Amino acid sequence: MQKLFIVLLIAVLPIVASAEPLIVKKENKTEITMTALDAVKMAGDLIERGDIEHAEQILTKMPQTKSLPVEIERWFLLGQIAQRRGDYETAISIYKKILDDQPDLARIRFELALCYMKMGRWYRADYHLRLAMAGKDLPEDVKQMMAYYRYVIRQNKRWNVWFNFGAAPDSNINNGNGGQECIVNGWGRFCRDLKEPKSVVGANLTLGGNYEFVLSDQWRWKSDANLYSNTYNDHDYDDLYLSASTGPRYIWSRGDIWLAGIGARRWYGGERYNYSYGTKLDTNYDFTRKLSGGLSLRYMENKYDEYGAFLNGNTYAANTRMSYSFNARLYSILRAGITREDTINPAYSYWQPNVAIGLGIEMPYGFHIYAEPSFYWSKYDDPQWVVKDNQFARVTERDFVQRYSVSISNNKFDVWGFVPTLTISYTKRDSNIWQREYNKTALEFTMQQRF
Repeated sequence: MQKLFIVLLIAVLPIVASAEPLIVKKENKTEITMTALDAVKMAGDLIERGDIEHAEQILTKMPQTKSLPVEIERWFLLGQIAQRRGDYETAISIYKKILDDQPDLARIRFELALCYMKMGRWYRADYHLRLAMAGKDLPEDVKQMMAYYRYVIRQNKRWNVWFNFGAAPDSNINNGNGGQECIVNGWGRFCRDLKEPKSVVGANLTLGGNYEFVLSDQWRWKSDANLYSNTYNDHDYDDLYLSASTGPRYIWSRGDIWLAGIGARRWYGGERYNYSYGTKLDTNYDFTRKLSGGLSLRYMENKYDEYGAFLNGNTYAANTRMSYSFNARLYSILRAGITREDTINPAYSYWQPNVAIGLGIEMPYGFHIYAEPSFYWSKYDDPQWVVKDNQFARVTERDFVQRYSVSISNNKFDVWGFVPTLTISYTKRDSNIWQREYNKTALEFTMQQRF
C-alpha cells in the first residue's frame, strides 16, 4: 500500500470508509486524513451507493500519486461517474487513457464497449467486447452478460459505412521479372526482352456501406455496395471495381447467416474488363468466449469484354475465418479456403487453395499492429505452350505465391473516426514457368475507419 497520506475537505456527509481514517471536524467541514488507496476505495463505495457528487469531489481533489494501480482505479471511477451521468464521450476518453498505459485490462474494454453501445457505435462496441471476453479475471456473471451483449450487438448492427483513401507506391505493378526469353532452332537463336518491373505511385480509394431492414427480432434484409479504385501515374494500370449484393439475413444468440445475390463490374486500364453475377452465403458463429469463426461460400458467373473466348466461365469459392482472442489485447486470425476457376479454355482453369494467419496486438499509447503472412497455390488443368530451355514446350502451370504484410496505426490520431494506417507488404511468386515469376514491395498509406 502506498504510504502517501492525503487530506480532503468535504462537506459534512455520512461517510463510511473502508479503513480507519483520522477524522477531524472543523466547523461545517469534515477533514479526513487517509491513504490514497483508502480515498479511492471510499469513492468507489460512494459510487455504489449512488452518491456520485461526493465521490467526484474525492477523486478530483486528491493529489496525483506515483502508484499506477491507484491512478488507474481513480481514472476508472471517474469514467464510471461519467457513464452514470450519460456523458459517454468523456467516459470513452477516460477509458482510452487507461488503455494507453494498460491495454490488457479486460474490464476497461468491457466498459468501453458499453459506452459505444449506448452511443449506437455497434461495430466499435463489438471489437472491444470480443477482446474483453478473453479476460481471465472477469466474474462469471460478467462473462454471461458479455455473451448476451454480443447478441444485442448483432441485432443492432443495422448499418455501417467504410471509407479508405491514401497513397500506394508499388515496386512492380506489371508483375514483370525482366531478362530475356530465347529460342534456338534451325534458323538460329532468337531472343526477346521480357518486361522489366515497373514502379508506380497510386492513389487508392475504398468506399462502401451496408444497411439492414428489420423484418423481425431475428430476420433482416441486408444490402451492401462497394467501390474499390486504384489510380496510378501510369494509367495503363488503373483499376476500378464495383460490387453490390442483397438478400435475407438471420441472426440468433451465437451467430448469423446471410444469403445474397451478387453483381460486380470491373474496369482495367480505363477499359471495360469483365462483369460477374452470382450468389453467396456468409455465416458467423461464436464457439466460445475466445473463439469465433465464419464460413463464406461463393458462386459467380464471369463474362469478359475482350477475352471471353478464353476466360468466360464460373468461379466457386469456399473460405473460412477463425478468430481467437488470447487476452484483452492480443488476438489471432486464421484464414483458409479454396477457389475453383472454370474457363472455356482449360489451360486457364485452376484450383487455388490458400491459407493465412495473422496476429494483432493493442499496444500502449494507442498503437495497433497487425502482421499476416499468406500463401496461395495455383494448379492449372491443362498445359500451354511456353518457352523453356530455349525451345517451345507444353507445360501445365504450377504457382506458389507468398505475401507478408504489416500494418501499423495509432488511434490517438483519430480524425472523424478515421485513423492513419501504414501497411508494408512483400509478395513473391514462384512458378514452373519462370517468365511468370516476380517479386514486389508495396507501401500503402491510408486513412482507415478504426473500430
